[in-house]
Amino acid sequence: MAKPLALDFDPIARADELWARRWGAVPSMAAITSIMRAHQILLSRVDAVLKPYGLTFARYEALVLLTFSRTGELSLSKIGERLMVHPTSVTNTVDRLERAGLVARRPNPLDGRGVLAAITGRGREVVEGATRGLMSVEFGLEEYDADQCREVFDLLRPLRVAAGDFTEPEAEGPARDGA
Repeated sequence: MAKPLALDFDPIARADELWARRWGAVPSMAAITSIMRAHQILLSRVDAVLKPYGLTFARYEALVLLTFSRTGELSLSKIGERLMVHPTSVTNTVDRLERAGLVARRPNPLDGRGVLAAITGRGREVVEGATRGLMSVEFGLEEYDADQCREVFDLLRPLRVAAGDFTEPEAEGPARDGA
């Protein structure tokens, strides 16, 4: 877990005030600094839960993705696409999962040069335990209720669309608004 700073002031709010005095108000500076600090806090919380399982969040995500697949296996390229990471990162992640006995590699019968990663029985056990642990701490977001988590998701969605992660579907009339 991240060591509490225990400051008697909010350092990001202070930076925001000083920034405004020097360069003018730039709310995006305080927002990005808050997001980066939240990332540090959340990563620390998640890592604390996953460490006993020998997992990082990246490895956990890969295992979860494999459990979501119909056959328990996916090509490395599909894993990279779905996890939105570089092929080198996928290779490294799968290498480590394979060394731990949580996935096995096999040739892709549909692509002579391709490789599939398949989750093992041990991998399924580990991902189930890790998932129970993460759910018990609300993935590190226990200070937020379900509506607030949805709001965070909705607030960050336009950033992901603008980055090209996916194409936002066109509005489909009143049904889209929940009517």
